[in-house]
Formats: sequence, structure tokens, C-alpha cells
Amino acid sequence: MTGFAKAVGASLRTYYAPGRAAVLDGFYARFLGAGDLAFDVGTHVGDRSASFRRLGARVVAVEPQPRLARALRLLFRGDAGTTLVQSLVGAQPGEAMLRLNTANPTVATASDAFIAAADGAAGWEGQRWDSAIARPVTTLDALAMQHGLPAFVKIDVEGFEAAVLRGLSRPPRALSFEFTTIQRGVAAECLVLLAALGYRAFNACLGEGMAFAHPAPIGAQAMAAWIAALPHEANSGDVYAALAPERLFP
Repeated sequence: MTGFAKAVGASLRTYYAPGRAAVLDGFYARFLGAGDLAFDVGTHVGDRSASFRRLGARVVAVEPQPRLARALRLLFRGDAGTTLVQSLVGAQPGEAMLRLNTANPTVATASDAFIAAADGAAGWEGQRWDSAIARPVTTLDALAMQHGLPAFVKIDVEGFEAAVLRGLSRPPRALSFEFTTIQRGVAAECLVLLAALGYRAFNACLGEGMAFAHPAPIGAQAMAAWIAALPHEANSGDVYAALAPERLFP
């Protein structure tokens, strides 16, 4: 078994662990229901897409890594409600280089700044981006033109989140983006972009814990300050934005 196959196997065991599906479904039910459309940008092994489908939403699953895309085709074979797009998402259509981490495909990235930030950072020791491939780039606006305006967008693209949001001009009713403590400035930029789109309410989850960190939604500036004050060891999490604040209460 190759190192990549072993890494994907480890991801499948982690993200499809017993009991996790119910936790995901209970959390995302505040954002999605039957007949809705979701974009899963940075699908990886598809645990979020699977949750969205269980909730009755149609899914556009966007994953640029060819070998992960093959795994997703197997996982969602015969499911007409899931559309796989093998592309990066960015600020404008075109092409970009995707840097691959064979031993840890979870952190493939189109951001050289992300790789530079990880270099020498505590908790990121041994991470090596050992190959690169050219991939097409689409935008959230282009995906919405083709598939419809989504009700929810999940963005997990390892430091490329702000580029993704720069390609969005019509706000879905809710979305999430991943942040890391090695690139807090990217999160701050994302929050500025989301505020410009009209979002005023935010909450966040740390790590893979599907529980909001704040007892009530907070504003963009307060969220940026909270992320700036997190200890380095917090590592990562997801910020959630919604046009309707009531979706962001625990």
C-alpha cells in the first residue's frame, strides 16, 4: 500500500468514525434541509458531503486532487444528488499549481504562503509538500451560475480561503471557512470580505469539534480579535457566517 493510500485510509477512519455521522448531521441541520443545495469546497474524503446528503441537500463536491476524486467517485457512486467537480476554487477562473503532501493529503494547498507559514511552526514538523500539479480554477460565482445559488458553502482549502471568497459576489444564507493559527491574517481577510458581502453574525468551532465556541453570534471584528488571541496550540477551526443570526446559536 502506498503512503498516499495509507493516509487516505487514516482519513476515512477518522472522518467516518462510529457516531460521527450523527454529530455532523445534528450540527449541519441548522444550515441545510431537504431540497437545498450545498457546495463542499475542499471535499477531501467527503464526510461533510455525506452529511449534507443525509440531510436531503444536493451537493456540489469540489476536490482538485485526482486520487481523492477517484475515492469520492467510489464513495458516491450511483448518487445523482452529488456532483463532483475536479477543480480548485479561487478569485478568478484559470489555472494554478496545487502543492501535494503525499503523506498527508488533507493539507494539499494552492497557497505558497501557507507552506511558508507551516515551515518550522510547532505542530507542523515533518510536513513536506513533495509534488505539484496544475489544476483548473473555477469560482464560487461560476459554480453558482452552473448549479444554482447554494444555501450553504463549506470552504476548507489550506490557506486559500480568502482567494475563494474573492470569487463570490452573491452571499449564500450561510457558509464556513477554515482558519489556522499559523495564518491568522487570512482569517482576518476572510472576515473583511464576508462583512462586505453583508454578513454580520459569526460563530466558530475549534478543531473537529462540532460545537460553537461562543454562546451567541458575534461580529466580524470580535471574531478576528478572538482568533488573534487564540493560543498557537489551538491550531485550527472553522468560522461560520450566516445572514440569519439565529442559525449560529449553540
